Amino acid sequence: MKLFARAVLAASLLGVIALAQASSLAIVVQDGAGKPLADTVVYAEQDGLVLPKGPKGATIEQRGLKFLPLVTVVQSGAAISFPNNDKVRHHIYSFSPAKKFDQKLYSGVAASSQLFDKAGTVVLGCNIHDRMIAYVKVVDTPYFARTDSDGVAHIELPAGKYKLSAWHFNQLASAGADQQVTVKGGDGATAASFKLALKAATDGEGSGY
Repeated sequence: MKLFARAVLAASLLGVIALAQASSLAIVVQDGAGKPLADTVVYAEQDGLVLPKGPKGATIEQRGLKFLPLVTVVQSGAAISFPNNDKVRHHIYSFSPAKKFDQKLYSGVAASSQLFDKAGTVVLGCNIHDRMIAYVKVVDTPYFARTDSDGVAHIELPAGKYKLSAWHFNQLASAGADQQVTVKGGDGATAASFKLALKAATDGEGSGY
């Protein structure tokens, strides 16, 4: 019992130390014209990173004949629920290779959560309302964020070297963005920036494909 108690205490201390050493990475994302780019997914990956079990899930609701939020990012292995808060029924689906599913007509919270266990981009649609669209970015790392209306995102992560990537649903296929960053420990945030070339929007939200 004493050995077990010591092991638990050691694990707890390691967790506290890891939190104490956590650093902030501040990322600014702009479009080709230099304007802030909201709803951009940014994520940091590290070779040999041990992924935590039971990643945090997410919710994408249907309200006002829209998916909210438009863009969601989760770690692989996370479940996403799809409550319908409209007065009409929806039939949501995805044909994306990273996650194919089909949830028949339903209302309320009757639909089951979906497990997103493969990294990639998932485009959601509704068979009844063609203009409804949303995007899920599934990443193999717990270190991710989504930019706000100012094109800014923050990721809390341990000090170290990472590959930092940015993804936007309307970026040009040839505009894949990643860079190497070294995050230092301490109170000061490490800064990084991206400028992404976008497709010409046809419906205000792009195609995502």
